Amino acid sequence: MLFSAAADSYELAVREIRGEFGRDVRVQRVGAELGRVEGPPVEAFAAACDAGRIMFVRHLTVEIASFEELPPEYELAEVVLGELPEYPKALAVQAWTDAAGTGGSYYHRLEEALAGRGVAVTRSGQEYVVSCFAGRKAVLLGLNRLADSLSDWPGGRMRLARGDERVSRSEFKLEEAIATFGLELPRGGKAVDLGASPGGWTRILRQHGQEVWSVDPGSLDPRLRGDRRIHHEATTAGRFFAANANRVRFDVAVNDMRMDQVTSARMMLDAAAHLRRGGLAIVTLKGGGRNPLDGARRGIEILGERYDVRHARQLHHNRNEITVVAHRH
Repeated sequence: MLFSAAADSYELAVREIRGEFGRDVRVQRVGAELGRVEGPPVEAFAAACDAGRIMFVRHLTVEIASFEELPPEYELAEVVLGELPEYPKALAVQAWTDAAGTGGSYYHRLEEALAGRGVAVTRSGQEYVVSCFAGRKAVLLGLNRLADSLSDWPGGRMRLARGDERVSRSEFKLEEAIATFGLELPRGGKAVDLGASPGGWTRILRQHGQEVWSVDPGSLDPRLRGDRRIHHEATTAGRFFAANANRVRFDVAVNDMRMDQVTSARMMLDAAAHLRRGGLAIVTLKGGGRNPLDGARRGIEILGERYDVRHARQLHHNRNEITVVAHRH
């Protein structure tokens, strides 16, 4: 099986894999962001990632072939189609490389090969995903059900549009979390955005129909100030919660504040008292220090005092962070 992880977090991913499946499991690095592991079934691996026991793996696929270069179209189609339980009407194809570029030429080779056999090809949204990784020494092919792939993007590298409406780069983190974990925010809900300035997460919450209380002593982007469903609370989170007693009950609480994992988790315990039962919490636990894995685990342990943690993963836009999704007890 092939797994993707951020280059800086690869060793942390290996540590988690061995912690889950045993120290003797064989792991081989085959690219800056790609490793090969032998032993665990893909369903068990995906379940461990989805439950947050493995946080630093972003994408999974079952290796089906390795080539010095891709073979002719007919042979390439045979390799892929021969691994499927039944002939498909459509497949998703995702290609990426260790080098510069997007892997587009490999995508088109696979697209042509499969189209020649009557199989429609898309980049996402199909039951099965064909993964093609072009490394320095080999081209690797993988095949996996989307349900066990963790991400519907090549190697877990989600690409989002960079429009003029963007307030900050941090928007990508929340947008990716909502898409990756299939989160549904309550229609007409009330959300609190802790450490909101300049308002990137607030903007995404408004896109999902939330009325937002944006808590930060700093200012919000001018483009957000005219929205009557955005309430800028120019204060700290602690002071806001002290003043909010019995005033607003929130459906969603988010936190992208720059603080260590433990402090950030404890801030979310304070938020829980203002969140309705079953309410959604999304928090980024910042890395750093000598042992970011143990720091993240400690943060998640603290969150467990008031929340049911549903997901914990280092997403593509996280850098040295873990995104945690939880629901209040």
